[in-house]
Amino acid sequence: MTHEKGTMSVHTQNIFPVIKKWLYSDKDIFLRELVSNGADAIQKLKRLAAFGEANIADDFVYKIQVILNKEKKTIQVTDNGIGMTADEIKKYINQVAFSGAEEFLSKYTDSSDEGGKIIGHFGLGFYSAFMVSDRVEIDTLSYIEGAQAVKWSCSGGAEYEMDDSDRNARGTTVTLHISEDSQEFLETFKLSEILSKYCYFLPVDIYLEDTSESATEKTDDELEKPINDKYPLWLKKPSDITSEEYKAFYGKVFNDFNEPLFWIHLNVDYPFNLKGILYFPKIRHELDSIEGRVKLYCNQVFVADNIKEVIPEFLLLLKGTIDCPDLPLNVSRSFLQNDGYVKKISNHISKKVSDRLLELFKDKRDEFNRYWDDLNPFVKYGCMRDEKFYDRVKDIILYKTIEAEYLTLDDFTDKHGDKVFYVADEKQQAQYVNIFKRNNMSAVVLPNIIDRHFIQFVEFKNGKVKFSRIDSDISESLKTSEQNDATDTKWLEDVFKEVANSANLQIKFESIKASEMPAMILVSEQSRRMREFGMQFGMKDDDDSHFGDEKSLIVNLKNDLIKALLGLKDREDKKEDVKDLCEVVYSLAVLGHGRLDPDSMTSFLQKSSSILARIIKH
Repeated sequence: MTHEKGTMSVHTQNIFPVIKKWLYSDKDIFLRELVSNGADAIQKLKRLAAFGEANIADDFVYKIQVILNKEKKTIQVTDNGIGMTADEIKKYINQVAFSGAEEFLSKYTDSSDEGGKIIGHFGLGFYSAFMVSDRVEIDTLSYIEGAQAVKWSCSGGAEYEMDDSDRNARGTTVTLHISEDSQEFLETFKLSEILSKYCYFLPVDIYLEDTSESATEKTDDELEKPINDKYPLWLKKPSDITSEEYKAFYGKVFNDFNEPLFWIHLNVDYPFNLKGILYFPKIRHELDSIEGRVKLYCNQVFVADNIKEVIPEFLLLLKGTIDCPDLPLNVSRSFLQNDGYVKKISNHISKKVSDRLLELFKDKRDEFNRYWDDLNPFVKYGCMRDEKFYDRVKDIILYKTIEAEYLTLDDFTDKHGDKVFYVADEKQQAQYVNIFKRNNMSAVVLPNIIDRHFIQFVEFKNGKVKFSRIDSDISESLKTSEQNDATDTKWLEDVFKEVANSANLQIKFESIKASEMPAMILVSEQSRRMREFGMQFGMKDDDDSHFGDEKSLIVNLKNDLIKALLGLKDREDKKEDVKDLCEVVYSLAVLGHGRLDPDSMTSFLQKSSSILARIIKH
């Protein structure tokens, strides 16, 4: 062909996607697009060979090379795929937004052939190269016998140049002359990072080579070793994979040395093509539950993390990989177009997760119990976010008791009634837990932030069950029938109000079974929930003006110290001692419930020291 100059034409109906090429979310996507295009070219050639339309040796090695040269300021992406003729360059490159992949697939469709996994959808990925380049060149030779190699060049405008090339190897080389504001891409580690992120599981061997004068010379083994893994674990049959392989894949992909609890292998061919593995990670602390990462792939090309349209929101707390070839991606492959198909995929993933949980509960209950402490934030969040998920798993939600049993809500209420006491902090509320245990009563342990919301959700759904924190109420089961109505407690009540500096403090004298504590603080469940709700909006924890004063001091009439204090009613010489002891008793009750403010703590320590000194003197 003769030298040709011209102006690229634009399909007017696709003018908006053309503009999008300036709006890629990340500049580094250019390398993903060019390497993916190279993989497309190879997959097309494989398909043609399968149809007998291309003569390719059985032992031919397909590959993509990414070659860096710092001195020349170039990055080359070379494939040995189908190549292009001059007419195809005019059609697929000069006519922007004409998708070659779509036309090719319409002609060669065979769903049983692995070579059919053509990645491209848009015909625009190539133009991402201009985000980092002053000039882009294409040097290509078609697979068609007798075809003339072609070289095409463009400096980012609408004008291009095209000439014959002396290339003699089938395939395509795209050369990027990197612009001044994109020099960061002229580093091997940067290119390696991008390829690892986007193309690590691409189904074609990828080689990264630095031909710069300053490059460290690689060994033959390094040069012959591709940087990617063509056979990700999710493409294999679950029956062919060992537990160790699942764990090793998890560690490699997520750089997590902690073994996952268990996993779900997704393998769907109808009504859509979906493969993947979702891992339930072990949680070291509660904040881990917000660090999930589900990687979304399209034909083994990484698209994005945690795309909520595909992955149900609550499952974004998990870690995993999902590959769905038929995703309706937009031009940058980073966002999904609105499509009912996507919703079906999301619903299916949610159902598969619930099915796996039900299977574990039914067939491996001991394992399910062991997993529950790590598993429950996912399940509870899922129940609150997805009505269908809740309906499927509501009967297998477990509650860990203070005796370390794992019971369903029905099991617990059958044994202990519809009023469910719970512990939010086993250490802080240890005195209340001990009282319950000594009286053969039980409570459930709900230590996570999500539990505050979940119990209200369950109360709404269940209708009968009510949750109360273990320090919110004295159960009738804890009271004895030994109340002494003749005992004058009014005077001691006044002393407690004085030392607490609260005339409105509610004080109750009760005989509590199996308790050594002289007194305890209770806060009504309703008041606590209002306080926690208010704190979300910036109200202070110690500001009772917004919530009313529903705090109570329960004084234990069975305690020896309280009995002794009541015996000092008319002892004027002990009046100061009574006041000091009441202050210490009240401070101990506050400490057992939560914390003392700095002034109260100082006074408590002083009073305790003073009382001890008086004991020694006497």
